[in-house]
Amino acid sequence: PGGYVCSVWKLCLGAGHAVRHRQEINSTSSPAQFPFQESAQLSGFPEYVKIVEVGPRDGLQNEKVIVPTDIKIEFINQLSQTGLSVIEVTSFVSSRWIPQMADHTEVMKGIHQYPGIRYPVLTPNLQGFHRAVAAGATEVSVFGAASESFSKKNINCSIEESMKRFEEVVKCARHMNIPARGYVSCALGCPYEGSITLQKVSEVSKRLYGMGCYEISLGDTIGVGTPGSMKKMLESVMKEIPPRALAVHCHDTYGQALANILTALQ
Repeated sequence: PGGYVCSVWKLCLGAGHAVRHRQEINSTSSPAQFPFQESAQLSGFPEYVKIVEVGPRDGLQNEKVIVPTDIKIEFINQLSQTGLSVIEVTSFVSSRWIPQMADHTEVMKGIHQYPGIRYPVLTPNLQGFHRAVAAGATEVSVFGAASESFSKKNINCSIEESMKRFEEVVKCARHMNIPARGYVSCALGCPYEGSITLQKVSEVSKRLYGMGCYEISLGDTIGVGTPGSMKKMLESVMKEIPPRALAVHCHDTYGQALANILTALQ
């Protein structure tokens, strides 16, 4: 409070996802050419942060009023002009479960896909995967949970059942050279079970990574995480998965998202 927060961290908070990467920079480049590189090295932060914008999917799916398809398309097209490299477009889930995403095919086909930008979509099962590919998707995500109760209430199956579904999706995706990304919700707490063990988060993350998900996004789904719990959770998961393959998804329910993102970046 009262201090200066550089715009990149604010942007991370707004987008919800931050993932650690390293940027290859010519050794002959001067610090003046890349001032952030020098400050990042001094502060311990990564030199490059990839933002995965999930507003069109994770943001809109919670809206009670159905957003018109043309507005969704325009929203995504405008996001494409902001400098983002990854925008999650929609979810190929049954409209019975999430009515807001009923127009997933129209949205996917209607957006302008700019060169250099990836447009993944959420595919909860093999049926959704095939619909997504038919609509033009070239990258997909699967959405798991570290909480048994949350898994049953959110995707109507146990964690083990969800893993079997995801294995089918990822196997098919890999066969078609389509990258797959994995989500682990409730990594820092569950609305039904409360605290989630570090072992369970690591176990689910390892399972998704092992089946072929190139990146695992660890979600503070209800925003109860703190820098302390974020640090412990990441240290546990990093024993199983390299940092380059990890991302965090932070909700700002209790005003902790920015602090949690900074902790993850460090």
